[in-house]
Amino acid sequence: MLTLDHLTVIAPTLAEGVAHVRACLDLDVPFGQRHLYMGTHNHLLQLGDTTYLEIVALDPQGDTPPCPRWFGLDDQRQVRADWDAGRRLRGWVARTDALDVVIAGREHVFGRTVALPWAEPLFDFAIPEDGSLPLGGAAPSLIDRRGKPRSMATMADLGARLRSFSLSHPDADAIAELYRTLDIDRPPTIARGSALCYRAQIETPAGMRELS
Repeated sequence: MLTLDHLTVIAPTLAEGVAHVRACLDLDVPFGQRHLYMGTHNHLLQLGDTTYLEIVALDPQGDTPPCPRWFGLDDQRQVRADWDAGRRLRGWVARTDALDVVIAGREHVFGRTVALPWAEPLFDFAIPEDGSLPLGGAAPSLIDRRGKPRSMATMADLGARLRSFSLSHPDADAIAELYRTLDIDRPPTIARGSALCYRAQIETPAGMRELS
């Protein structure tokens, strides 16, 4: 079974990502960490239970990794195009305790397993060969934390709680069937739409807000 791990706002720069989330949720999400092994960095916000929001961007001061960066962040032209088109809540990550089993036969969607960080791996992440988002972001990115849940202790809790999560997609039936075959716990609800678009209803101290 796959479980919703976190939502991803994929931004051209962290400053733009943080400003967008502030505009949507009226919350200032603090800095999380630099991924020295991926050349990316993020801001993090708890969304209740073990679910959280990640605002992630390429780190201009970071090194180039020996494999494609996750979340399509090597293709900055596409990241900017999606951003300017309003596709900012761009995807989500699902966790599993059997990553190799899940991606077997689905490598064309999810790519291959990469053990990270490189020197002393703590988790495994599936990255397509070209670093793109699985099915353009319609399928989740996959993580295997090797039996150790992501610690919430160092992540900001500003009172935000995820209440619902949805995806509109031109081929909603095919995406829904994929989700069924993956046996996903708490997947986004799916509806037909003219383009891929995620929306999350998030309860905040100031009331219900929508992140897209």
